[in-house]
Amino acid sequence: MERTTQARPAKPAKSTQVNIRVEPTQLATIDAAAEALGRNRTAFMLETAVQAAEAVLLDKRLFAVDDETYQRFVDRLDAPPAANPRLRALLRRKAPWEK
Repeated sequence: MERTTQARPAKPAKSTQVNIRVEPTQLATIDAAAEALGRNRTAFMLETAVQAAEAVLLDKRLFAVDDETYQRFVDRLDAPPAANPRLRALLRRKAPWEK
């Protein structure tokens, strides 16, 4: 008798445990900060880590420039594109699946 099995989609975990090693002085600092905010260690560490992660990701997407640099950027965006004969020829060709 042949049995077939059908793959079930994996259920996403509600939460995942993360373990880290810390020096006693680091742990004391974390605990003091958590207590100062009225949070437990886990909540404090998670909130702080997520905030730091969001800041890193935002820093990769958002950047600040002075007015002159911004205007040069906008001017380049608004300028007509340079002539590109090779691109124009490519766009005139039929796609392989259209032949």
